[in-house]
Amino acid sequence: MSSADSLALIESMINKAKNQFSENGHLYLLWGWVVFICSLGQYLGMRILKIQESYYVWILTWVAVIYMIIYLVKNKKKRRVVTYTDELLGAIWIAFSIVMCLSGFILGQTMGTRFYELLNPIYLTIYGMPTFISGVVLKFRPLKTGAAVCWVLAVLSTFIPVTEHLLLIAIAMVAAWIIPGYLLKQRYNNQAVN
Repeated sequence: MSSADSLALIESMINKAKNQFSENGHLYLLWGWVVFICSLGQYLGMRILKIQESYYVWILTWVAVIYMIIYLVKNKKKRRVVTYTDELLGAIWIAFSIVMCLSGFILGQTMGTRFYELLNPIYLTIYGMPTFISGVVLKFRPLKTGAAVCWVLAVLSTFIPVTEHLLLIAIAMVAAWIIPGYLLKQRYNNQAVN
């Protein structure tokens, strides 16, 4: 094999690795549906059923965390290659989780009665950050669009009553994680077929 052929082979392997699409949308769908169900469930519990403790529906997120950990551990064992993109996306979503927890804690400690006024607008803003960056890294426009929807809803949430914020979160989940999740799944399945 000549040096030119060797370089051509190496270049084709690099291009193939760059074009490999490993994101199957599963975790976007998991978290999109969980947060959608919890936000809508709490909203309906508060507004329609008049249940004071309707926020307990968010316990479902702990079930999702346990499932996600098991899912990630199993997938890590199956994977032969971890790409830079995989590592970067993992770091982005770990940072997102930490920022979400810290934001809720800090707001709870410092805002008193204004806690709920600010919590959801800030969460909507934060939801957009990893979604947008993931869209850039994956070169996937629906994630970038979903992030923009989150940011528009964050601004909108400052003009509507706090009781309606949960509906905005449900809308954000559809735009940012559920629709892109299904599109990622379809893209992944199409790649697997080809």
